[in-house]
Amino acid sequence: MPNPLRCLLIDDEPAAHYVLQHYIEQVDQLTLVGNCYDALEAINFLHRQPVDLLFLDINMPKINGLQLLQTLVNPPRVILTTAYSEFALESYDYGVVDYLLKPIEFPRFLKAIDKVVTTTEADKPEAAPSIVSEQSLVVKVDADWVRIAYGDLAYIQSWGNYVKLFTTQQTYLTSMTMTEVERRLPSDQFMRIHKSYLVPLAKIRRMSGNEIFVGETALPVGLTYRRELMERLKT
Repeated sequence: MPNPLRCLLIDDEPAAHYVLQHYIEQVDQLTLVGNCYDALEAINFLHRQPVDLLFLDINMPKINGLQLLQTLVNPPRVILTTAYSEFALESYDYGVVDYLLKPIEFPRFLKAIDKVVTTTEADKPEAAPSIVSEQSLVVKVDADWVRIAYGDLAYIQSWGNYVKLFTTQQTYLTSMTMTEVERRLPSDQFMRIHKSYLVPLAKIRRMSGNEIFVGETALPVGLTYRRELMERLKT
């Protein structure tokens, strides 16, 4: 049997530590190596001791969980734990494995651990190409969270306080601004071509006048974006 994953609990609530510690003790693949009650304590701990998996609360004083992740150059696997669902979308930008809402039920905890174990076993050097190909954008559509692979995106259109995400299979409408979507996508793969349109550069088939074509769909190119678009298409 492989060595158990070394877990660190980071939460300012003692009750949360009690629950998660009890869960960890029941799973053979896990072992608890530390308890931290704020982000600074966690940073110091991570400098001293190797950790495989963080159970990280978001709402903490001084430095919250997402800010802590921003400080880590090579973070361990992360499962976020919080009582607030509004951080779910942003959290996936940090590559977290799962997002658990408090109060955390044991079956849901086990499902998250299964994700960690599965991704840990698959995380080998030869698997790197498939990991890159699975880069994705996570958005909320109605009551569901949907993961859309970058490669499936054809183009994105601003729709007031919403955006439409056109993919190879269907169209999704999500409550986000174009600026917010643009910030979440890699700038080397996607570009704003108009105040209302954002496209993956690899999907542009041709440019004619003030239009580009994604497949057979013509999209307008704004004057302020035209010069940069032409330069990027050349390279």
